[in-house]
Amino acid sequence: LRSLHNKRLYLAVFAAVLGNFSFGFALVYPSPVIPALEAHPSPGLRLDQHTAPWFGSVFTLGAAAGGLSTMLLNDYLGRKLSIMFSALPSGTWQLCEVCVVPVQVYISEISHPGVRGMLGACPQIMAVLGSLCFPPNCAALAGLVLDWRWLAVAGEVPVFAMVLLLCFMPNSPRFLLSQGKEEEALGSLCWLRGEDTDYAREYEQIKDSVRKQSRRVSCAELKDPFLYKPILIAGGMRFLQQLSGVTCILVYLQPIFKKTSVILKAEYDAALVGLVRLSAVAIAAVSMDKAGRKILLFVSAGVMLVSNLTMGLYIHFVPASHNGTVANTTLASSAHLPAEPTNYITLIPLLATMFFIMGYAMGWGPITWLLMSEILPLKARGVASGLCVVMSWLTAFTLTQFFLPVVNTFGLEVPFLFFAVITAGNILFTGCCVPETKGRSLEQIEAFFRTGRRSFLR
Repeated sequence: LRSLHNKRLYLAVFAAVLGNFSFGFALVYPSPVIPALEAHPSPGLRLDQHTAPWFGSVFTLGAAAGGLSTMLLNDYLGRKLSIMFSALPSGTWQLCEVCVVPVQVYISEISHPGVRGMLGACPQIMAVLGSLCFPPNCAALAGLVLDWRWLAVAGEVPVFAMVLLLCFMPNSPRFLLSQGKEEEALGSLCWLRGEDTDYAREYEQIKDSVRKQSRRVSCAELKDPFLYKPILIAGGMRFLQQLSGVTCILVYLQPIFKKTSVILKAEYDAALVGLVRLSAVAIAAVSMDKAGRKILLFVSAGVMLVSNLTMGLYIHFVPASHNGTVANTTLASSAHLPAEPTNYITLIPLLATMFFIMGYAMGWGPITWLLMSEILPLKARGVASGLCVVMSWLTAFTLTQFFLPVVNTFGLEVPFLFFAVITAGNILFTGCCVPETKGRSLEQIEAFFRTGRRSFLR
């Protein structure tokens, strides 16, 4: 209990997750900027139907490049230095994933098993706060208008704070032991757990686990289920997470609302969805160490399935004329003409999107990141996590690149029905492949994959 109440651990986690604030900030940046640049008077800045998909998807290519960098930096520089290194390219927002992956691994390796689920959800909470505090959302509520250039500058403030705080934080004890720095690792664990705790016992367990994995991974070892099973599970979860359509929906949130829901202004809709997302991630953080990972994944995928199916069926069966009712009302009011009655059926897209984001944030958002850092073996954690992230963001790039062309060609219902099929697959994948890791140390999880004895995870 004294280990759980040590405030230094939470300070180290807070310092690390500040980078995720900028990541969430950057993720939703295209949503309000695309409409602004589509109407920009300058031909050099104006977006058309060919350049708008690239503007919305190029961020994911940068994230994939960040994942490649992580494969090297995570094991050679260490978790803390990799996070700090991410501050260098963050001004372009194209290498944010250099930060996100080592943050998740760093938190997983320094956390006590009793709070690892809660702390593992903190990167997602900060990413949601970053998107929610995005100036257009705040500006909409305050009645202000901010230039898109200044939005890019605002994203750098949390990065500088992150670098400053991390200078005073310790590195991961597991990484230090893998580098042969035993005294420094013991001091790091003492700092994280507290001097009046039984940190020496935990240190010996970590040391024994690291000793068994002292060598680098060889190609022959990839045939070992101890390595390939957790890698396939982590990669499959990251692939299905992106294939469920979350990045497309977040990037093109305002264009989607303009085609469907017109009850509120698109800026208000985005802010409302952000609040729902934040509440859901907070619920996941509180319940993850009590209810477990798998039950939240089941609930999450179920909610996402119903939401995508509802959205697709609504767009398919509700005539497009209904979607213009409120928009016409707004124009009529501004011209002092008689207003048409509000058609509340147009609330369905907003509610479906809110429930989709809520479902995602309860499980398949934070838990896929957490499980990736939990189940990957220490000797392959840096390289394997980088590979999973590269595959994840290349999938996101493909979806965001083709989302608008598919919508323009086949209609908006086709992507949502496709996402519904994928989320149904998420439920099957969770039941067949994902282990429960609640309350288990990283060493116990590794022992499960090494021996196949499920008793380690019961």
